[in-house]
Amino acid sequence: MALFGRKSYRTLTELVVGCQQQQPRAQRAFYERYQGRMLGVCVRYARTVAEAEDIFQEAFLKVFAHIDQLTKPESADSWVKSIVVRTAINYYNRTTRSEQHLTSYEAISEPPASEDHLLLLAGYDQEALLGLLARLPDAYRLVVNLYLIEGYTHAEIAELLLIPEATARSRFSRGRQLLLTFVDQHGIQRHEFLG
Repeated sequence: MALFGRKSYRTLTELVVGCQQQQPRAQRAFYERYQGRMLGVCVRYARTVAEAEDIFQEAFLKVFAHIDQLTKPESADSWVKSIVVRTAINYYNRTTRSEQHLTSYEAISEPPASEDHLLLLAGYDQEALLGLLARLPDAYRLVVNLYLIEGYTHAEIAELLLIPEATARSRFSRGRQLLLTFVDQHGIQRHEFLG
């Protein structure tokens, strides 16, 4: 429960409504609710911590600019994560290509309805695995993150990254192989999520 002054937000719905009404306390509580988790998501896509912080700030500007379009407050967690992931992808596209690719935030869909792929890492040193994942070249890291951790399909990844589906599959395959090499080099047991 987020408490600021005399106003408390007991549910996510109350918090979202407070943000939609542009209540500064609600906005601060909403930001704090997601800061740690979503900054962690940004770190997986960024080259540096500073870049991750830029992505996070850009994403939250979009969250607050479009929060009035969130009609199901109980889905705020997945809605925010979707904006953060898409912002990271747009950032990647902007910084690796000469033209800017924009994502529409009017009808952001929730992430794919699949099990949380991080659960597949249970029982392993997730921090070590994510550290190894961060060592992948940008193009591979992005695809491996989207597929293994976020649960997107190769077709969805191709659409998000504006690349052919065959390229998405190829980058995943190469990124997966390189990640397996890193896992072997660091003595981390292989797990079915990679193989």
